[in-house]
Amino acid sequence: MERKIIFLDVDGTLVDYEGRLPDSAARAVQQARANGHRVYICTGRSRAEVYLYLWDIGLDGMIGGNGSYVEDGGEVIMHQTLTGAQCRSVADWLETLRLPFNQECNSGLYGSADFETGAADVVRAYSSRKNGEAGVMTVREAFPDMICGGELYRDDVNKISFVLHAYQDYLDAAAAFPDLKAGTWGGNGETALFGDLGVKDITKAHAIDVLLAYLDADRADTIAFGDAKVDIPMLEYCAYGVAMGSGGAEIRAMADLVTDGVEQDGLWNAFCKLGLVDKN
Repeated sequence: MERKIIFLDVDGTLVDYEGRLPDSAARAVQQARANGHRVYICTGRSRAEVYLYLWDIGLDGMIGGNGSYVEDGGEVIMHQTLTGAQCRSVADWLETLRLPFNQECNSGLYGSADFETGAADVVRAYSSRKNGEAGVMTVREAFPDMICGGELYRDDVNKISFVLHAYQDYLDAAAAFPDLKAGTWGGNGETALFGDLGVKDITKAHAIDVLLAYLDADRADTIAFGDAKVDIPMLEYCAYGVAMGSGGAEIRAMADLVTDGVEQDGLWNAFCKLGLVDKN
């Protein structure tokens, strides 16, 4: 078959929501690359959150920060960050409202001084929703390398996430910073646990377009894998879209193929069905 360019969401697709990587998923990536296909992760994570065990699978590169960062073969193709002035304004605003926050940078994750205690309840709720009661996590377990209480006036920030005490906090952030892209995560609508602020007019689809232009590659040769509503635009943009069986109803309804759950060898099974790897 023609060589494909494969984009994998990370959480809930390549790994489960506790960060566990199935052996079959690692094998799928390795065999696909051995067969001449290119494999990239396409994630909301910043580079600092892509830990060594993921790179050790063997990846061609990544799209991070929901589209603000593009890397191929260790070379940075695109990186768009908040300005220093934007970062300062957001940090001051969140501090004034006493909303714990963390800044996602390629160099690391930097939390406000109160993040580890102030985000404890929402991190517990988020991990419970994703993993069940047996998989409840502390802030330190969820963000093992985060530095809290350090310098927060930075010029290398991809995105700022903050605890929502109420959904109104998100609405207020969107109104206060019209020059930034406001979003929520950790739940739909008013059940969201976190808000975030990032670079405006940045999407995973735009980042894929930038990478394809750099590679001189055709969109017709792209395949995207995801599990959540936020992944739908990526699946719509690529020529073929695969939803994980453990994913949400909306993405399963629009996908070209629904595979098994991440813990049921879903990635491997889909790679086999699509002829990206040899079944044996």
